[in-house]
Amino acid sequence: MSIPNNLKYTKEHEWVLVEGNIGTIGVTDYAQGELGDVVYVDIDPAISEIKKGESIGTIEAVKTVSDIFAPYTGKVVEINEALKDSPEVVNSDPYGKGWMIKVEINDAAELTDLLDSGAYQALIGQ
Repeated sequence: MSIPNNLKYTKEHEWVLVEGNIGTIGVTDYAQGELGDVVYVDIDPAISEIKKGESIGTIEAVKTVSDIFAPYTGKVVEINEALKDSPEVVNSDPYGKGWMIKVEINDAAELTDLLDSGAYQALIGQ
């Protein structure tokens, strides 16, 4: 299982890649493995802002449906439209082509609540 060192993680199993004032958000390799085969990713195309801790959409797998939670507050910059036609890429490439949403970071202090790779490994017992 992959847990890249350059990412930040949430206790709800989202990851964030911070590049300047933009964060790319997706679900972790662990999360996609627990979900099983992803068949649908639902993020409202009209969403313009996210608020830390709130659901920003859902990810549906054969076994279950799970919320995707905002790791911080910010303005939506881009949604990964490719997931509409190919949601299974979340399983095959969760940290690459399986990203879900890019969001401008309003308050960098909110990122201090996120876990580094070592803390995330401890959380999932790896």
